[in-house]
Amino acid sequence: MSRINRRALLLHSGSAVVASSMTATTLGAEPPSRDQELSTSLRALVEAHKTAYAEFGKALHELAGGSGDPVRASRQEERALLAICGYPAVGEGDRLAKARYLLEIEARGELDLAEHMRAVLRSTIWNG
Repeated sequence: MSRINRRALLLHSGSAVVASSMTATTLGAEPPSRDQELSTSLRALVEAHKTAYAEFGKALHELAGGSGDPVRASRQEERALLAICGYPAVGEGDRLAKARYLLEIEARGELDLAEHMRAVLRSTIWNG
């Protein structure tokens, strides 16, 4: 029996209704304090994921109109999310922001691949 995840469901449904409900998320309700600022690296990864996520939604909308490449867009979004999962947060601000962002993704049911969990777990191993 095959496991259906959100990417397979969205790609096979071609539903613009589902895609229209997709929105980019913020890092959290409260910004980190001065001593807990996000690193430039994590901020760039989050922005890259938000952009890829928006492109994935756009490709799904275009698919409904007979164009678009949701498979390519889905892969780009997946790579961007894996980069965040695998990012080794070093400061308190990064750890909090990464956790909040990934919890928002998980709450939407989109942190659904085994690779996501492996990347998160590997990112916590200190190689110093």
